[in-house]
Amino acid sequence: MQANPQARVSTLKGVGPRLEATLAKLGVFRLVDLLLHLPLRYQDRTRVVPLIEVHAGDDCLVEGRIESVNVQFGKRRSLRVVVRDDTGQVALRFFHFSRYQQNALEQASFVRAYGEFRFFGRELTCAHPEYETFHEAPPPPTPALTPIYPTTQGLGQNRLRKLVASLCEQSWPDIAGAPFTKLCYLHQPPAAATLDEIAAAAEEIALDELTAYYLVMKGRALKRAEESAMPLPQAEGLGRRLLDHLGFRLTKAQARVVREVLEDLEKAVPMLRLVQGDVGSGKTVIAAFAAIRAAEHGCQTALMAPTELLAEQHYLNFSSWLAPLGLRVTLLTGQLSAKESRIRLAEVASGASHVVVGTHALFQEKVSFDNLALSIIDEQHRFGVHQRMALQHKVADTNRQPHQLVMTATPIPRTLTMALYADMDVSVIDELPKGRQAITTHTLESGKRPQLVERFRQVLASGQQAYWVCTLIDESDEIDATAATTLFEALTAALPDFRVGLLHGRLKSDDKVGIMQAFKARELNLLVATTVVEVGVDVPNATHMVIENADRLGLAQLHQLRGRVGRGEIASHCYLLFNSGVSEAAKVRLNAMRESQDGFYLAEQDLKLRGPGDILGTRQAGEQSFRIADLGVHAHLMPEVIRRGEALLGANDEPSTQEALALLEAWAPADTGHLSA
Repeated sequence: MQANPQARVSTLKGVGPRLEATLAKLGVFRLVDLLLHLPLRYQDRTRVVPLIEVHAGDDCLVEGRIESVNVQFGKRRSLRVVVRDDTGQVALRFFHFSRYQQNALEQASFVRAYGEFRFFGRELTCAHPEYETFHEAPPPPTPALTPIYPTTQGLGQNRLRKLVASLCEQSWPDIAGAPFTKLCYLHQPPAAATLDEIAAAAEEIALDELTAYYLVMKGRALKRAEESAMPLPQAEGLGRRLLDHLGFRLTKAQARVVREVLEDLEKAVPMLRLVQGDVGSGKTVIAAFAAIRAAEHGCQTALMAPTELLAEQHYLNFSSWLAPLGLRVTLLTGQLSAKESRIRLAEVASGASHVVVGTHALFQEKVSFDNLALSIIDEQHRFGVHQRMALQHKVADTNRQPHQLVMTATPIPRTLTMALYADMDVSVIDELPKGRQAITTHTLESGKRPQLVERFRQVLASGQQAYWVCTLIDESDEIDATAATTLFEALTAALPDFRVGLLHGRLKSDDKVGIMQAFKARELNLLVATTVVEVGVDVPNATHMVIENADRLGLAQLHQLRGRVGRGEIASHCYLLFNSGVSEAAKVRLNAMRESQDGFYLAEQDLKLRGPGDILGTRQAGEQSFRIADLGVHAHLMPEVIRRGEALLGANDEPSTQEALALLEAWAPADTGHLSA
């Protein structure tokens, strides 16, 4: 009898309600989800290493007779197990153990254990190994590589391996889009399998997964083409008035993207356009022209930003641009008093407010729009899909969808854009405004910090401002990094002639906004901050930046932070501090930052080094991540994904239809049911 891939995981022997709930935390709901829960890596436990050959730092499989089991008391209570074979002896040590565990080890004669060995005092020891006990000499080890899975609290590796092994023993249907034989191979590769062979099998499955994702994205685009939105053709000419009052000329790239957006808004089909623009390319003004077009028709715009600091920046910009045109801008955040919140909500509900700027607070039930026609999502990768879609339900006419404009300052490689955003139209602002100065980037060991302080003394004395960015708020015993609070005190003492501010995420919203406004008004000379200043902060007089522990950050985040300087007409500098002994990958990132200011080039490098989660923000936003595909490894598959996906969508024959349906059946997100193209 064949297994049903879509059957709930509770149909598997040994999976009760508690284990089913634990597996759900890993996104495992169906049998196929468990098969798709692939190992992070493999360990070679096919060979037992004689104890005399074990060295400090080795991860290896050992076995031997249990010589003694005893509880030791010192700084920490621990259970020490001495293991001996014909060549020597080692110790196993457990700092967290139960009476049941102690009894089992005391009653056993032999043990087989796997883990990393280090010296504990003078004794070669493995702390908290994975192990099995035996009453007789152990049988030969398994001839397959041992998988190591992503897991969660309450589910150990052994339990997970046994569940998957029982699945792989079953008979699976051979259908397109679900290569069950290859999946079982990846769970239990033979000891002789090479890394290249394992990678090749994973790549074949990744192609299926990416093709299914592409079909879903294109399916959404086809569905959108059948929906209706309020057409917003050119009307009063407020856009021309904004152009006359801006105080600067749009770049050719900005003008092109404005045209693309406004042409979309004229249609009766909902716009869904992604605007990509490198740091400082001027995306916000694009959003302003779109909002003005909606206002010309008596309609409202909602602009959602990921942080209150960024929402405040947008509110100030939009107010300065739109108020002279007679348009009202309202700011909604979670920090408003009850009275002020009621007043602003009434403005929105009555239609008195033309543009409503806010954070997640915008899609709360109490926020009611009079005539919402356009939603703008800034830094869209920081919101989950469901959050972005929530604004669609704020439209008074349930038969219409709002136009959507989504923006990101995170450059995304073109091949990824074509596949990952196949449901969107994409505009790229590939030009920076004139007058922007190049930023000279320096890499320095943290021991050079005193010299930097003296350099900054001269910079601040000249009337320029600077940022000093830290990755931690407070000192930590676990992380070797400079903390903002500590550095603030040190710099305040070292630079008594200058005003130093401190900005971090634990401050109240009003305090954060106040500090940022004081810095922008030149009431502060130096701002010590965490990475909260990564997006949305525009202070042209800030020309210097130091980023502490830069080796701990990815290229995308470093590029965003660096983009806070170089916004005026004075040459700017960014100093990347690192501790000695950084990894090779960190050296590559720091060198790339020093050599290039091209966001798209840096995004390509970040993709190779760290994978797409950091570039696209999916790790923070909780979006559906790929189960098998790793875009850092499989980006080269994208042209084939697009070719195959378009061929399936364009074919009318039965085999192609069945292949497309099988792909969607296998790869649909488990918690949302089946997707259709």
